[in-house]
Amino acid sequence: MELNEKELEILAVLEKDARIETADLAKMVGLSVEETESILKKLENDQVIVKYLTMIDWTKVDHHQGVRAMIDVKVTPKQGVGFDEIAEKIYRYDEVQSVYLMSGTYDLSVIVEGKTLNEVANFVSQKLSTLESVVSTTTHFILKKYKHDGIILEQEKKDKRIVVS
Repeated sequence: MELNEKELEILAVLEKDARIETADLAKMVGLSVEETESILKKLENDQVIVKYLTMIDWTKVDHHQGVRAMIDVKVTPKQGVGFDEIAEKIYRYDEVQSVYLMSGTYDLSVIVEGKTLNEVANFVSQKLSTLESVVSTTTHFILKKYKHDGIILEQEKKDKRIVVS
């Protein structure tokens, strides 16, 4: 789908701030509120705008346990459907947050979330690795997130040491 300049401008603004008021968005791109609303509706109907999301830094919330892992998956693609069939089987699991087809040593990259390390490990050993097309997996547990989707989650703390002369 080819988009015009104004539609691209709107998408660029929304990608940085999905909560911006329509009136403010209209001013930023030089359109009326009605024109902007019409473009938004079109982009939503065409599924260019799929969903409006909020990014939360769960590490700042007390008692929130959660474990994320990136799993490299090597698979045997099936004739006629390639990687799509196995990717669909994988992304249908509730634990799976994202699935990407990759170039390189592994075919798929899967982002998984669970309440505990054990829960993620059980998902990999009992569900993911037992799928027919899956040849092997390598699991990488995420220890700390510094930047996500272009957003720095924790700004560098300034050096607060006092220098005595």
